Amino acid sequence: MDDKYFMQQALAQAKLAQDLGEVPVGAVVVHQGKVVAAAHNAPIAHHDPTAHAEVLALRAAASALGNYRLDDCSLYVTLEPCAMCVGAMMHARLKRVVWGATEPKTGAAGSVVDLFANPQLNHHTHHQGGVLADEASHLLQDFFKAQRALHKQHASAPLRDDALRTPETCFADIPNYPWQPHYLSELPSLNGLRLHYLDEGPKDAAVTWLCLHGNPAWSYLYRKMIPVFLAAGHRVVAPDMPGFGKSDKPKKDSAHRFGWHRQVLLEFVDALDLQKIHLVVQDWGGILGLTLPMEAPKRYQGLLVMNTTLATAQQPLSPGFLAWRQMCADKPLFDVGRLFGRGNPHMSEAECAAYNAPFSDAGHRAALRAFPPMVPEFEYSEGADISRQAQSFWQHEWTGKSFMAVGAQDPVLGVEVMQALRQRIRHCPEPMVLPQAGHFVQEHGEVIAQAAIKALAADNL
Repeated sequence: MDDKYFMQQALAQAKLAQDLGEVPVGAVVVHQGKVVAAAHNAPIAHHDPTAHAEVLALRAAASALGNYRLDDCSLYVTLEPCAMCVGAMMHARLKRVVWGATEPKTGAAGSVVDLFANPQLNHHTHHQGGVLADEASHLLQDFFKAQRALHKQHASAPLRDDALRTPETCFADIPNYPWQPHYLSELPSLNGLRLHYLDEGPKDAAVTWLCLHGNPAWSYLYRKMIPVFLAAGHRVVAPDMPGFGKSDKPKKDSAHRFGWHRQVLLEFVDALDLQKIHLVVQDWGGILGLTLPMEAPKRYQGLLVMNTTLATAQQPLSPGFLAWRQMCADKPLFDVGRLFGRGNPHMSEAECAAYNAPFSDAGHRAALRAFPPMVPEFEYSEGADISRQAQSFWQHEWTGKSFMAVGAQDPVLGVEVMQALRQRIRHCPEPMVLPQAGHFVQEHGEVIAQAAIKALAADNL
């Protein structure tokens, strides 16, 4: 095994960073011919400016070997280290450092300064650059090219006169939401509105989890589930519906209609050409999302359904929902974060505030006002007929696997409603019931995601 062999492993780490939206730099620490630690850049995910690949790899190696001195170790990193990382390497007494691409702006191993060669420092680590430099450089170039294209895309989507766009500053302190934004404005149904979505993980993954939020949530709702899906090597796509999250928000309540939102989602799936979809739905994510697969059944292979329903208007709206609808009408400026916190006391203040972030003032809240009355109440209501067609599809034509999770404390879409829905989904097993969870069951998302991966695995077919 030579330097190229270990640098290939560092490059594999760099690709993991790229998939997570981090600058693609990876590192491994080798002790006596064996890799004892591997890491990739994670400043965004860790909210930590020191979380460079080299520092994280050194920490892991010291822990694995039980010694903060790593004088019999070599470190391989895909990019010439910065001054901070060189300092950490010398403090660790590394025997040798090998890197790939040079870093002309911050490189501290010869490009800007050569700290390794400073005679005043009391440890001199052997170092070598240029190993698989082309591969490392191309990875970085592709990443920053994509970033520039994204920024250009942002600039090329002017805001319509009849819509609002929540300022980015409102999302500045959002916790546990490290993923890069993606935007679409070319969908015919959007007519120039900008739609935000997350798209994480490999595009050719064996599974794509399509996560649809409800009202008054946004893609932040899935922050506890996304890392579990990504750790399994899967892709995750999570859009913000128009009027929610980082997507543009029509000013008029009347802009929001069942059919329009459904069409946006259908066009969104087509535009990204999503395949091997595991559909993840809750609340309005299910009211709308459960009507999608019948239009293109071959795209979908799994269903994770949580605290939702099919709005067929075949039964009267429940007293709990009517009370919710009335509250929204009486108190249109209700505190969204407080709503989430009341049912999830384990949430931090910052997490609750994140749910308020998209709705900076009354003008940004048209969707919050429009969605409760939009639930089909009568058989002739918009959306009722298409929901009845979807019900027939799930009962008779669905051939994929299904998994149901229910927050038992939900007063509107709890266990009784979900059991009724389960009877209408072909071969859907008994649900996973979370006794302490409420309507926003994704706030207990890690355990649900882990169970869903196991239940919907292809080898269980």
